[in-house]
Amino acid sequence: MNYGQFLQMMPEVILVLTLIVVFLCDMFTKGTEKRSLVVVATFGPLVYLLCHILFINPIYNGEVSAFGGMYFNNASTTAIKAILTFGALVVLIMSHPWASRADVRKNAGEYVELVISTLLGMFMMVSSGNFLMFFLGLEMASVPMACLVAFDKHKKNSAEGGAKYIITATFSSAVMLYGISFIYGSVGTLYYDDVMQRIAFFAQYKSQVPMLIMGLVFFFSGLGFKLSLVPFHFWTADTYEGAPTPVTGYLSVCSKGAAAFALMTILVKVFAPLTEYWEYMLYIVIVLSITIANLFAIRQKELKRFMAFSSISQAGYIMLAVIGASQNGMAALMYYILVYVVANMAVFTVISTVEENNGGTTMMHSYNGLYQTNPKLAFLMTLALFSLAGIPPFAGMFSKFFVFMAAAQQGSFWAYFVVFIALINTVVSLYYYLLIVKAMYIKTSDNPLPTFKTDCMTRLALAVCTAGIVLFGVCSCIYDWLFASSAM
Repeated sequence: MNYGQFLQMMPEVILVLTLIVVFLCDMFTKGTEKRSLVVVATFGPLVYLLCHILFINPIYNGEVSAFGGMYFNNASTTAIKAILTFGALVVLIMSHPWASRADVRKNAGEYVELVISTLLGMFMMVSSGNFLMFFLGLEMASVPMACLVAFDKHKKNSAEGGAKYIITATFSSAVMLYGISFIYGSVGTLYYDDVMQRIAFFAQYKSQVPMLIMGLVFFFSGLGFKLSLVPFHFWTADTYEGAPTPVTGYLSVCSKGAAAFALMTILVKVFAPLTEYWEYMLYIVIVLSITIANLFAIRQKELKRFMAFSSISQAGYIMLAVIGASQNGMAALMYYILVYVVANMAVFTVISTVEENNGGTTMMHSYNGLYQTNPKLAFLMTLALFSLAGIPPFAGMFSKFFVFMAAAQQGSFWAYFVVFIALINTVVSLYYYLLIVKAMYIKTSDNPLPTFKTDCMTRLALAVCTAGIVLFGVCSCIYDWLFASSAM
């Protein structure tokens, strides 16, 4: 075995070394020192990793592969890894007040290790060139995520959310593995490039196509659970409600972003000869996800469940970029994920802050009159919600525009129809996002939330997210970089 191949996997190697450093710091420190050392041991390597991905990796590595093509790294995987790393950094920053609580502080090291472990699994997912490697990366990301969901194990909702997540993750993994077995049984290989060549050959002569379609359906169903697309979404609301708020934010952005990128890569690189079959499956799932999630979001009174249905709807919008199956579609997908990270994490940072200062409640009515007592938080929450709704001039409007354009470029009647339905649902989503704005600015409360100060880490997380909401839409260099990185 040539161990020099690990040098081609520097982002993953840096994460493994970070895990080791955090583990040692966690083992040999006690009390309050443990928390501070863990923070230093985490932020330093992750910032270096982000710089390595953005600046060093493109210059020296370019497009590389390792272990016989099971692992590959190119410009598009480099870009999505940068986005996922940025999202993980924001999550760790906004987690600081929660991790400082007396009941969580002693386990801060474990929390950071689990976050980095899931990030490592996501890296392996997006860089896999083989279905077996992809499945291993998916499990590397899913199992630690289940531990994060159940991190507040003494709270009933957290334990229940963790149990539901691990059960559905187990079944979805089994369904996916069943689909992969159909694919392997049809073509006799698990390497992406070889699978596509043999599918193209079989499709030309109409041989093995039913079994391949069956494998595609099972594989898509398994990954649909990870993306919480309708009708595979039933676990989402309970899991989001039960998980600690920082974990809910991490689950909603990074996990969803990695799964969406991997799904598009596999559909385009592997199942391109079967496009006529999976594009109609996508049409149905997108319309159901956006419409049903919006209708259920209107009924929610608990904010984390509200954001769960919002994330299901956002997953439907992300899938619009997959319809185009082009360079524009890949660029639109990565840009949407980047904007979704900053907007969604801004919302969850505010939710976490209010939760810590309001006895742990996340009910919508507790935000009544928030503008009167905490106007800055209410204003930043409004900006983030407007971005999620796609209101100009915020970045969310541009991200929706690009995914709509990518879908419309497919050119068929059904693609235009799906885009039309998505546009109508954008109006519906604006209504339910404005329900929170109405609570903060218009409704009054007999027992309003008291005025409180946020710590420096929370302010840093909000500043980073707000800057992204405002600047990502007007700085064209961001989209240009993603477009240049997305050649397929």
